Amino acid sequence: MNNPLLDFSDLPRFDAIRPEHVTPAVTDLLAAANEALERAVSEAVPADYDALSAVLDVATERLGRAWGAVGHLNAVADSPALRAAYFYTRLGADERLYAKYKAVAASPAAQQLRASRRKALSNAMRDFVLSGAELQGEAKARFAQIQERQAELSQKFSEHVLDATDGYAYYASEEEMAGVPADARLAARQAAQAEGKDGHKLTLQFPSYFPVMQYGENRALRERLYTAYVTRASDLGDAEHDNSALMTELLALRQEEARLLGYRNFAEVSLVPKMAESPRQVTEFLRDLARRARPYAEKDLAELREFARAELGMGELAAWDLAFVSEKLKEKRYAFSDQEVKQYFTEPKVLEGLFKIVETLFEVAIRPDTAPVWHPSVRFFRIERGGQLVGQFYLDPYARQGKRSGAWMDDVRGRWARPDGRLQTPVAHLVCNFAEGVGGKPALLTHDSVLTLFHEFGHGLHHMLTQVDDIGVAGISGVEWDAVELPSQFMENFCWEWDVLKHMTAHVDTGEALPRALYDKMVAAKNFQSGLQTLRQIEFSLFDMRLHAEPGSEANIQKVIDEVRAEVAVFPPPAFNRMQHSFSHIFAGGYAAGYYSYKWAEVLSADAYSAFEEAGVLDVETGRRYRQEILEAGGSRPAEESFTAFRGREPRIDALLRHQGMA
Repeated sequence: MNNPLLDFSDLPRFDAIRPEHVTPAVTDLLAAANEALERAVSEAVPADYDALSAVLDVATERLGRAWGAVGHLNAVADSPALRAAYFYTRLGADERLYAKYKAVAASPAAQQLRASRRKALSNAMRDFVLSGAELQGEAKARFAQIQERQAELSQKFSEHVLDATDGYAYYASEEEMAGVPADARLAARQAAQAEGKDGHKLTLQFPSYFPVMQYGENRALRERLYTAYVTRASDLGDAEHDNSALMTELLALRQEEARLLGYRNFAEVSLVPKMAESPRQVTEFLRDLARRARPYAEKDLAELREFARAELGMGELAAWDLAFVSEKLKEKRYAFSDQEVKQYFTEPKVLEGLFKIVETLFEVAIRPDTAPVWHPSVRFFRIERGGQLVGQFYLDPYARQGKRSGAWMDDVRGRWARPDGRLQTPVAHLVCNFAEGVGGKPALLTHDSVLTLFHEFGHGLHHMLTQVDDIGVAGISGVEWDAVELPSQFMENFCWEWDVLKHMTAHVDTGEALPRALYDKMVAAKNFQSGLQTLRQIEFSLFDMRLHAEPGSEANIQKVIDEVRAEVAVFPPPAFNRMQHSFSHIFAGGYAAGYYSYKWAEVLSADAYSAFEEAGVLDVETGRRYRQEILEAGGSRPAEESFTAFRGREPRIDALLRHQGMA
């Protein structure tokens, strides 16, 4: 029991897990899971849902939980020793177990199972097939090889992006830093000093990179950083981190997997467990949205070009000028900057405001709690209703060396009425990459960062507020991938409401709430360049869908993205842009042939939020209905059914276009 990864008595002992614990723990847990598998397929265990769950789910859930803790530390506290121990393994699809589940599904008892359990069973059957359980002989062996190799390549892809990002630094002089906000300059100066160097250390970590792109007046510096950023992990960067060969092999393996399973392409496989019915339906949805957004995007670009020429004396707009010129135009047109807004969003006040909304709408209480953590800046909270524990979460807010960039929610464990009669409550990770407060002041969040925090919290609520007792369909488990962003994008809407913002802002120096006049300017600027932003998302989504729907695309990755840009983009990036080489979502993050989900789910979330606009933004009755029909139902029924139960009708695109100023 001295191996913390084998201690399931309570929450993970994150402060005690060391690289040397990984291999022995996983070896033990795999042995236990294999033993459970052999027992489950033997005659000792009847073809009965509860009997199977008591043997198999208990063992695999433990393996999953330990593995999740290792995976989480690999993402947030990466070290070479931990990485060496980090490997991925998957219990293969066992045809004997599949046969047992088929017997369960065919038995008269299956008809008597509660609805959520029937859904879990039907998902399990579907997943067996997608995991190759029906394959025989050579095909089965090859399928297993493909899975293992894909996991290896995805991990490698991630590591290359992380190493290429961490490996870059440029030390800028005082003159080169002209225009960059004081807090970003100070952080860069301190980073250089910590290494005993002169100047300002700039990296490709977002909190360091983006303020320069957005505010830096030195065009050559912007070009230098932009070039480094968009060529990360590519053929134009450091050869040892080049992802080119990995992408080619991954795509070829995915198409081979699809053929083995009897599908024409990997996109079809990817869509089996999703809401969208076919690659064609997705591309039509994306192209329809592109057609609607294009006139707005063209207008956005024309305004930028004119402003750059007339006000900034720029003859030709380059890719590294976009964020800078956009910021200047926004400041001029709406007379405010992100920097000014940021002074009102102190992290403690934002969290207090977020918690207040959740407590009001979903009738819960959020309290500080204690648990072992992996870094001193990580905090832990509990959610209760009527004094009963509903769920808990870790909050890891700040960027640091060795921590993967971006923001995400992950589960630590799911809600489950365990076979031994105990109710296991859900626990989540909420991870962001904000810049820490400097000079004894709290962290200041841009409005974009506030949106990010609300977004990830929405995922967390979906996971933590579930009332489903079957682990396979509780919370986010079993939710169609293209509907899983509904609760996250839904939460972002609150960040635009005056009645919400006046209570969750306090100026870092004066403590005053956000002034109404500044709020009005923010709202006026809300859909600033929404045409350009929509086309950018469609570009990524269409590129992803085409890569996976067209066998042979692995030989033409650059050609596919060039064609998509020619079709969709109004301002194509320079030829050296290698965005695809760091597109971790589709090559290492489970979004293969699924990146369209963000836009698809935005239709759902905007339409769901319009119910609150109709009833009152903090209307408790609407909040209760949303909680019960969407959050609590989790994956226990198709997302379309949950949406219709809440909204009383099928989803419509109108609210999204209205919210984005494109109606």
